[in-house]
Amino acid sequence: MKNYLWITFFALTYFSGHGQLETSTTKQTEKIHLSEKQSELITHCMDTLPNQAQLSIALIENGNVHFLGFKKEKDSVIPYDNSGKVFEIGSITKVFTATLLADFVVDQKIHLDDPINEHLDFSLKNNVQITFKQLATHTSGLPRVPISLSSPDLSLENPYKDFEEDKLRLYLTEKLELIGEPGAASSYSNLGFGLLGYLLEKIDNTTYEDLMQTRIFSKYHMPGSTTNRDRIKEILVEGLNDTGNPVPNWDMAAHMGAGGILSNIEDLAKFAIAQFDDTNRELKLTRAKHFTVDEYYSTGLAWGLIKMDSGEVWDWHNGGTGGYTSSMILNTETKNGIIILSNISALGKLTAHIAGLAPELMETIE
Repeated sequence: MKNYLWITFFALTYFSGHGQLETSTTKQTEKIHLSEKQSELITHCMDTLPNQAQLSIALIENGNVHFLGFKKEKDSVIPYDNSGKVFEIGSITKVFTATLLADFVVDQKIHLDDPINEHLDFSLKNNVQITFKQLATHTSGLPRVPISLSSPDLSLENPYKDFEEDKLRLYLTEKLELIGEPGAASSYSNLGFGLLGYLLEKIDNTTYEDLMQTRIFSKYHMPGSTTNRDRIKEILVEGLNDTGNPVPNWDMAAHMGAGGILSNIEDLAKFAIAQFDDTNRELKLTRAKHFTVDEYYSTGLAWGLIKMDSGEVWDWHNGGTGGYTSSMILNTETKNGIIILSNISALGKLTAHIAGLAPELMETIE
C-alpha cells in the first residue's frame, strides 16, 4: 500500500505514564484490556499531547463496539469516560453530506449525474457545468476553498464564519476559477462540499441542520449530533492548540456541508455499524467506487476507498478544525473499524500523531 495515502489529510485545513491501559467506558463489557500493541500505540500518542487533551475512541471488532476514553492530566494518561462528549468532527461531515445526497438519489429527488446548474437560481461563471457526483467525488474542478479563504493573511481562528450565502453566490458567479476540467481528476474541495450542502438545502427548501436531523441523525439514532453548537454546549469538549491553550470553535456558514457537524463517539459508532448492513441502499451507494485515482485509491461519495495488500478495502475519512482532529476507518467485509475523536487542533503538528493512530489501531484488529 502506498504510504502517501496515510499522509494525505482530509481536513478543513488549507494545506494539504506507560504500561497496560484499561478503560471501563464500553457498553458491551465491564472492562476492556487492550493488547500490548494497542496500549503502546495509544500511550505513545497521548504522550505527545498537552494536558487536557482527550481521545475518544470506538474500536469495532467483528461488529462489536468498545468505547475507549483517555485524558491527559498533570502529564499522566488516565482512563476517562467521554463516549457521550461532543467534538467537532471536521471533514467527516462530508460523509454525512454524501449520505444525504445518496438519500435524495434513492428517493429519486435527483440523479448523481444531474447537473447542479438546474437547481441554482444563478449561473456559474463562464456557464461551467458540474454534476452532483463530481461534487461528491472531488472531481468538480473547484478549488479547495474560495480565493478569499486562501489568503495568507486570513485568521485561522474561525476562518469560515463570514463566508455566508451572499459571498458564495458572488464567488461562484463572478470570481470562480476552476483548477481542472470537471470530471477529469480528483482534487479535494471544501468548497465543493459546501456547495453540495447548500444545494441540498435549496432542493428541500429547508436548512442543513433540519435535513440532518430528519433524514440522517434520526434514522441512525444519533441524538448527540448536530450543527447547532447551542444544543450541545454543556457537553462540548473544549478544543486545544498544540500548546494546550483553548481555541475558538469554527462556524462554517455556507460551508456547513463541508465540516459543520458536531458529534460524539457513541453516535458515530451507530453510523459505522449501519455501514455493515449491505441492504442499506443509501450507505452502499456512498461506499461504491465512483472514481478511480490509481491502483490503490478510489473515491466513493466522500469516502476514500483504500485497497489493501490483502485485496480488501478500507473506507476512510478524517477531519480537522482549529481545535479538533478526527478519523474514521471501516472494513465492511470484516466488520471492523476505528473511530477517533480528539480535541487537538488540525492546524498544528500534533494532528499527525492522531491521524496516524487510526490506521495503526486498525491494523491490530485486521
